[in-house]
Amino acid sequence: MISARDIVKNYGPKPVLRGISLRANAKQITLMVGPNGAGKSTTLKVLAGLIRPNSGTGQVNGFDILKQRILAQRSTAYLPQRPSFHPKLTCLEVLRFYAGLRGVPVSRCEAMLQLTGLGDAARMRTEKLSGGMRQLLGVAFLLLADAPVLLLDEPGLSLDPGWRKWLQQKLRFEAECGKTILVTTHLIAEWNNVADRCLLCRDGIIERELDSRNLPDDFDEMEAVDAARTILDQRFLGSARATRADFGALAEISSEPTSNKVRDGEAPSPAREARALPRATRQLL
Repeated sequence: MISARDIVKNYGPKPVLRGISLRANAKQITLMVGPNGAGKSTTLKVLAGLIRPNSGTGQVNGFDILKQRILAQRSTAYLPQRPSFHPKLTCLEVLRFYAGLRGVPVSRCEAMLQLTGLGDAARMRTEKLSGGMRQLLGVAFLLLADAPVLLLDEPGLSLDPGWRKWLQQKLRFEAECGKTILVTTHLIAEWNNVADRCLLCRDGIIERELDSRNLPDDFDEMEAVDAARTILDQRFLGSARATRADFGALAEISSEPTSNKVRDGEAPSPAREARALPRATRQLL
C-alpha cells in the first residue's frame, strides 16, 4: 500500500508539489497521468525516498517514508524515466551488482534477463544497448528484488508496442500476486482499461480521479471535454427555472440579454452552435 498526504516540494522559489495526496492499494495498478511538468516524477521520487519533501508525509508498505526511509526503500523497487547504468558493465554484471545490494540470489539475474528478452545480451556492455534494450534492463532491475511495491515512471517511452503490451500484462500479473503498483505516464490512451484506478495530476496536485476504463486519447481531448463541461455549467448557471402556477408548466428565464440571443429576429440554431464546437465537446452536448 502507498499513501501520501499533503506533500509539498519546492525547488528554490518554484513549487512543484502543492500538497499532493493519494492512495494506491495492494493488488491494484494505480495510474497517475498528467501533462509534462505536472509533478508526477517528483511524486515518485519522494515516495522512493530519493528526495525529501518540504512538508507532508507518506507511507510505503506500512513504513513512514521520512522516519523509516530505509525500511520503506527495502520494500520498494523504482524504475526511473531514463534508467542509466555503468557503461563498462555488462547487463549481467549490472544485475549481479544490484542483487548483492538487495540480497537476491545470483541465479535470479539470468532469469530476469531471459524474462525481458535480454538473454542473448547478458554479456553486452550497457554502453552498446539501444534505448529499448536499456529500458528492458531497467524492467529486469525493477523485478529483480521481488519487492511488494513497484514505482514506474513513464515505463513505456522507449519500448515498442509489443513490449509495452507485455509490460502491462506483467504488471497485471504482479498486481494479482498482491503487489502495489503505481505508474506515471502521459501516454494515456495506451493504458485504457489496463489500470484499476487513474489519478489526474496537474499543477502539483491530484485534481480528480478518471474512469480507468474510458480514458481520453490525449490531453487535448481531455481539455476539450473540460471546456465543454464548463460551457454547459455556465449555461445552466445562467438560466433559472420558475413554475407558472396559472398554466402548471415550467418557464425558463435566461439571464442573457435578448439582443445576444436573437439577431435579425431569428434565434441562433442549436445545430449551428454545436457544429462550432470540437468533436469531444459535441459528444457531451
